[in-house]
Parts: sequence; structure tokens; C-alpha cells
Amino acid sequence: MMASLREPLRDSVRAVRRAAVEPVDPDELLRAKSRAHRWVRATEQVWDFYLDLFNQRQTAFAPWLVAGDRIALDCYQYAYLGLGRWRPIPTPPPFCYLRHGSGPATSRRGIPLRRLGNRLNPFPLIQLPYHRLVNPWTLGAVLHEVSHNLQNDLGLAKAIPLQVAARLTEADLPPATVATWVRWNRETFADLAAVLLGGPAVVGSLFDVIGRTGPETLGFSPRAVHPVPYLRAKLSVELLRRLGFRRHADSYAELWRRLYPDAKLLGAPEALQATAATAIPAVVDAMCFTSYPALGHRPLAAVLRFEPKEQVMIEEAAERLADGVSPGVVPERFLVGAVRFALDRRMAPPRRLVGFFMEELGRKSR
Repeated sequence: MMASLREPLRDSVRAVRRAAVEPVDPDELLRAKSRAHRWVRATEQVWDFYLDLFNQRQTAFAPWLVAGDRIALDCYQYAYLGLGRWRPIPTPPPFCYLRHGSGPATSRRGIPLRRLGNRLNPFPLIQLPYHRLVNPWTLGAVLHEVSHNLQNDLGLAKAIPLQVAARLTEADLPPATVATWVRWNRETFADLAAVLLGGPAVVGSLFDVIGRTGPETLGFSPRAVHPVPYLRAKLSVELLRRLGFRRHADSYAELWRRLYPDAKLLGAPEALQATAATAIPAVVDAMCFTSYPALGHRPLAAVLRFEPKEQVMIEEAAERLADGVSPGVVPERFLVGAVRFALDRRMAPPRRLVGFFMEELGRKSR
């Protein structure tokens, strides 16, 4: 990217030199000088953006960010190994960085970024706030943000909304309701894929975020890209049930009922609430249990397979983390669920769990 900027910058500097040779045309000289100055600023804008990101790796935050990188890369490796046909893993891999004052977010590969002067972002960037990094049991956010990138890199960006629209139309939902669920497709996919990558603990992490006051959790916005938070919970619980984790699904569903006993969506079209019981299983089935050519004619739940044995692995890793013992050959993404499992069951003080988690994942190499 820097090389692509350097050549036009050199060209513009040569143009300034030519314009400055007598006989001097002042207007042409000033125009050439302004063009050169714009290229200087554009180049420095890109340099400054990445300089800030890379400089974070020279600070005390480095082990935390490396931990995020390793979790994100593990998600990519697992996804591509699960495909029904060979595809190379795209590079560069995801890169995590710290940003204060905002929530987790991602900038996908290949999309223009204003911070880069609308140039294409060459690799996935995952933004994490401080409060997530210091509480690793909340890093289900990494799995969610990685899933946004997987939807694009796996070639599902168009196929998923088309399949959701087709499935809901077949179920006779009103067109406006279908359009709402289609608008929500990216955030819904990220929630569901994160559950497939990390298991039941990811649902607990989601509940941490969306379990708020009634107006916040039940409120509908006609332009929001996220589903109504109340429905986000229902989608993840439905997926857990479909995966065979009925005990976890029932527990989360009961918690949700106790928090919102007489739930009614606020400001939402009547049809959205009236058809939710039909739409939720249909959306989960369309996204997770329908075969896609881009996945080698496999469903997402087969590519990102999570079964009871994976949960046993997470729980065993939790015991090892709590004892300060290396969890061994455990996928990095499972350590998020392991540290949360250990925290929920008070296997060790939170500070010790953070230390053991970072000791395992924060090293730059194994």
C-alpha cells in the first residue's frame, strides 16, 4: 500500500521541479505544488494509521493483543479446515488493536476505510476496548468480529441474505418483516457463527452485553443493523438447542424469561413480534443448517462443528487454567470459554485467571 502511494508522490514532486524551471508559469507551479502536498498528506495519513496500531505492540498491551490475534487466527484455520473443498486461507490474518471509548468492531478485508483515505483495507482489523482485554471471559467479542470477516472471506456475503429472504418468504412472512431480517443478516450471522466457534459460553458473553433495561433490550430501530437485542438472545438459544445443548439452552431461556417476563418489542411493527416464533428457527436453519456451494456444499454447522465433546474439552481446560497448569493442546478459541467457565464456577480468583490466560495466549510464539 505504501509503495502504491510512493510512486505518484514521486511523480508529483517531479512535476513541481519541471514547473519550476524557467520560464516559470506561476499558476502551473502552484497547481503542481498543491498536488504534491495532497499526496504527502495522503501518504502520511496511511502511515499514521498503521504507526499507531503497530506501536501498541511495543507497550504493556502487547500480550493482550497477541492473545486476540491467536484466537482470531485459530477461528480462521478451523473454518478453512472444515470446508468441503480446499481453499487457501487468505492473508494477512486478522490483527487486533486497542481503542478506548467504544465497543468491539471490525474493519473487513478489502473495504475502503476513511482513515486510509478510502483505500482498501488489506487485512481484517479487530478493534477491542480496554475493558474487554482485561476481562478475557468477554472475548467472545473476538469470535463475533472474526465471523463478520469469515462471512466475506468465505464468499457468503450475498448467499446468506438471499437464503434468509427465500426461507422467510416461503414461511409467508410479510415482505417488510422479511426485509428487516435480511437487514439484520450480518450481525445475526456473526452471533451464530461465534456460538459455533466457541460454544455455550459465547451466549453468556452475549447476554452480558445485551441484558440491559427494558427499553434498551426490547427497543426496535428501523435502521439498526443489529437485531433487537431481545431477539438476538432468542436466536443464540435456538442454535444451542439445535446443536444438542438443551440444558444450556433451557437455562439461558429461563434466565431471559425472568429478566423480561412480559416482553413486548417497543416501537416494532406488530408483524415482527407476531412472526418471531416462526422467523427465529427459520433464520437459524437458513444460516447454520443449509448447505452452501461456497462452503464446499456443507452447512455452516458442519464447517464450524461444535459438539458436546468440544464442551468437555473447554471444561477440562478451565480446570487446568484454574490450577495454573497449561491447558495443553487446546484450540485458542476454546480458552475464552474455559476462562469464563472457571470464572462462573469460582474455580480461582479473577486476577489469577487473567494471569494464567495471558500467560498461555500472550506469548508471541508457542
